[in-house]
Amino acid sequence: MTLARRLTAALVTVVALVAAGLVAWRVLKPAEVLATAPVAYPAPIEREPGVTGKTAGAPLIVDGRVRVFAAKRQVRADGPVDAKTSYTPGWSFRRWPQQLNGVVAAGSAVVTRWSDGLLVALDSRTGEELWRVPGPPAGSYTGLRTGASTVWAPDGLFTAGPQVLVAAGGQVTAYLGGVRRWSISACGDGFTTLPGQYVCPTGLYDVQTGEMVAGWQVGPFTALGCGVARSGCEGFRDASGRGWLTTSGTPRRTPALDAPDTTLADGEPLTVTGPTVVAARWQWTDPAGGAVQVLGGAGKKIYLLTAARQLVIVDSLTGAASSFVLAVGSEATTWRPGGWQVTDAHVAIERLDDPDPESVHHYFTVETVVIAAT
Repeated sequence: MTLARRLTAALVTVVALVAAGLVAWRVLKPAEVLATAPVAYPAPIEREPGVTGKTAGAPLIVDGRVRVFAAKRQVRADGPVDAKTSYTPGWSFRRWPQQLNGVVAAGSAVVTRWSDGLLVALDSRTGEELWRVPGPPAGSYTGLRTGASTVWAPDGLFTAGPQVLVAAGGQVTAYLGGVRRWSISACGDGFTTLPGQYVCPTGLYDVQTGEMVAGWQVGPFTALGCGVARSGCEGFRDASGRGWLTTSGTPRRTPALDAPDTTLADGEPLTVTGPTVVAARWQWTDPAGGAVQVLGGAGKKIYLLTAARQLVIVDSLTGAASSFVLAVGSEATTWRPGGWQVTDAHVAIERLDDPDPESVHHYFTVETVVIAAT
């Protein structure tokens, strides 16, 4: 080969390498893609109680109007809540190469936490960015296929009204509208209560000021009657096993919550024994005799799940009950519940089969989350 040909071949090789590098850079470079909602915000919906549909992902129901879904590098929303399946997103936000670590709803804001610690708040109605602040590094995506843990039980991410609390490395920081309000150390992971305390192993703290609430011994504390993200909890048991109700003001001593088999739903202490649920003014027993599970409560409704996978809706004041099977069409009811969310108008439940998360049969069906109006 002549010198000229060698130089030409070398030049071609260099050009090819540069071109390949440019392509790789364009594909792999850090990037964000925000697509806001091109359609109107879904109107409030009133439906007769019953199953409305099923989805492949676990929805965080926000404002009773939209469903927010989590994926490894994306958060997206669709609506209305009673849509039969997942629709084209009304809005979406994607980051690369960061991973989505957690999602919570605080007022009209959907607050996302990413693996690099960045907090980005999006308007639940439009997807437009409201604010962003840097935070301590977070973990990677843990939601598996449905994203259930990311939207219903995010690690170290809590809400207290419009505030968002972030726990990492033993420190808890509160943000309001993207502004850091306070930070406390030596506290760590915990939960928030309805009237506004953050409860962690070292005690109770006022969520407005970050100041410790006087008169409390150290934990551990056991949360009772919590919403998603271990927030808005209605009560707890202290380190000595004594129960406290936190539905208003200062935690109130409530001996009815002392027993380990007692829980809370819609502010009502409940004791579950096999097929029977006992409240202060009523009790309900499954006629089929199977074990009953309390899912939670809201809006004077308490939701129970029977062994036959019926959703039982109980009036928290009177004990009057109605029920229907959580199935679409002729679906089997052999599943077990994974994660779930309850609101005053809807219930969404992740249905599992094989308990091994690595199994191809871990999820009950492809569209494994069933959604019902209540």
